Amino acid sequence: MITSISGTQIEYYFFCKRQLWLFSHQLNREQESDIVMMGKVIHEESYEREKKEIRIGENLVLDFADVQAKVIHEVKKSNKMEKAHEWQLKYYLYCLREFGVDDFRGELNYPKLRKTVSVELTEADIQKLEEVIMDIGRINAGSAPEAVKKKPCLKCAYYEYCFC
Repeated sequence: MITSISGTQIEYYFFCKRQLWLFSHQLNREQESDIVMMGKVIHEESYEREKKEIRIGENLVLDFADVQAKVIHEVKKSNKMEKAHEWQLKYYLYCLREFGVDDFRGELNYPKLRKTVSVELTEADIQKLEEVIMDIGRINAGSAPEAVKKKPCLKCAYYEYCFC
């Protein structure tokens, strides 16, 4: 079932396959990360009037939704991983569609940057997401992918798993 994969796993798939594998195998260091904590504070303090964290099943957590406008929102600290954020939001739209709710669109909100990015789900995106879901299963069933050092790695909560 699609909800056995979380939005975080989709995000990590597009950013770092090793991070995806570590997270999927419950090697979760994020609660210890100052950067992640800062992101949570920004999320909590932004859009205070909105109902936060709408849960769908066990693994899907939407940041908030405007049901009247038919928009789901994902709040992020930085746009450095914008492509991964877009795919995470497309995955949420895909899941809603699988549940029979197919008239929503998404918005990525970067409150620190005062930036909003509109996200739509296309037929091509649906096909790509179905391939990604299969690939995530393959990655998680295997051994940890090799670490590939990139500039963002220095601030990653998983840095010690990869390079120490």
